[in-house]
Amino acid sequence: MSDVIPLLRMENIGKEYFGNRVLSDVSFTLMPGEILGLVGENGAGKSTLMNILFGMSVIEETGGHEGKIFIEGKEESFKDPFDALKAGIGMVHQEFSLIPGFSATENILLNRESMKYNPLVEVFGDRFKTLDRVDMKKRAVKAIDTIGVTLAPDTLISEMPVGHKQFIEIAREIDRKNTKLLVLDEPTAVLAESEAKVLIEALKKLACQGIAIIFISHRLQEIIDLCDKLMVLRDGRVIQEINTKNTDVRQIASWMVGREVSSEAEKSEGKDREFGEVILETQNLWVDMPGETVRDVSIKVRRGEIFGLGGLAGQGKVGISNGLMGLYVSGGKFLLRGKEVKLNDPNRSLTEGMAFVSEDRRGVGLLLEEGIDWNIAFTAMQVQEKFILNLLGGLVKWRDDKAITKCTEDYIKALEIRCTGPKQRAVELSGGNQQKVCLAKAFTVAPEILFVSEPTRGIDVGAKKLVLDTLRKVNEETGTTIIMTSSELEELRSICDRIAIINEGKVSGILPAKSPAEEFGLLMLGHIVEKTANELNAERCG
Repeated sequence: MSDVIPLLRMENIGKEYFGNRVLSDVSFTLMPGEILGLVGENGAGKSTLMNILFGMSVIEETGGHEGKIFIEGKEESFKDPFDALKAGIGMVHQEFSLIPGFSATENILLNRESMKYNPLVEVFGDRFKTLDRVDMKKRAVKAIDTIGVTLAPDTLISEMPVGHKQFIEIAREIDRKNTKLLVLDEPTAVLAESEAKVLIEALKKLACQGIAIIFISHRLQEIIDLCDKLMVLRDGRVIQEINTKNTDVRQIASWMVGREVSSEAEKSEGKDREFGEVILETQNLWVDMPGETVRDVSIKVRRGEIFGLGGLAGQGKVGISNGLMGLYVSGGKFLLRGKEVKLNDPNRSLTEGMAFVSEDRRGVGLLLEEGIDWNIAFTAMQVQEKFILNLLGGLVKWRDDKAITKCTEDYIKALEIRCTGPKQRAVELSGGNQQKVCLAKAFTVAPEILFVSEPTRGIDVGAKKLVLDTLRKVNEETGTTIIMTSSELEELRSICDRIAIINEGKVSGILPAKSPAEEFGLLMLGHIVEKTANELNAERCG
């Protein structure tokens, strides 16, 4: 076996984005016909590693990468995906790249169509060849049959369910004559369980034909069922590489999320905080938010609690706060202080004493062309008439610019917002400072309940600590109930009292923040932690 040249060898791969290290010294090999499972939390570096392998333009545009790539012993440097395709590497991304108005056959064979001769070619050249639709249909059917699904080759993509679209993406790569390596990024995420089983069997057949496969998935049982070996990435480094026969779901979950608990989390473990009555409750909440669909969420949050919403990307955690604040169509029941509140009404949410720091600070959170002062004061002024001076019993009103400036200067100091002054436009600030302005805007309305979604996304370590410390301080000093959504488990564990893990649009379980990271990892992957999640939720929230 040692004499066999690996199909793929990646050596000492590293990558930085604008000074942020996302991959460090990653090395591995893959033999012909071998299936490698690539696992890790969101942000672990999986997609960046595959983007490097596939020659995605974002890599070259941001300074390239460190390390070397060898295909069948020959060093390669892919400048774009076309180079990777020529070398026999196919990749199926999470986002579909299909043409809705084209049929399954046309999408599978796009840019590789079968052509046939006709007499006009003799006069005008090859450009007058016509499509050989009979042969194209045969090729498409063969690729579809290889996967083992029943799909009509003439069906338009726009008329297909999402699972069938995924199969078309894979069939397209199978049809390529020289495919040696197939990279699949979360291919079963949109598939029903029965469809996922069909795909796994099809991939095993491809491996038997000598095609190597890199299979990225958060469904760990699929990794064990399909793959010969797995590699765990965490914080851009290889944590473990092992034969799948020698591990299990629980151990893999531990490797994925098992980094040391931060000092903040350790400090919070000794606290037994007491909370008031249930202040917020959802019953069978659903939210139609693209990419973050909420299907059936029932939770109870107590007054003064910091409640976390965690889970993998696209599982629905972000949709909960967006739905409750009226930004996306939602249904089910929403109760505040025991009374039902109307959904799909953003203004009602604000008047009920709630505030929201959106994950989309540029699209939703800020008035980018306005100054810091206007951004901080606008919502409080509009909803609560703060910073408004009245004359003649309210017949005459005008803005209290002095109070706005004083409030803005106080928050600039407290949150260490780096700026030229209160009048600087929000668009001119760095991402971290924009996030601080969003927090200041929310604090200004003095909410009873504060939703914060991905509050530290894209900001540096120092700014992260300041943001989390500020949230904790506001909670402790004012009693504000905070519901925080984050993709970083350790961030949630460092500040929250309890954390609900959302998986496939539903609550997979609710645990105290000091519970072992391994148990949260299992919940993220849809595994119910025995005798903890539901029972603890019932005990805590009645």
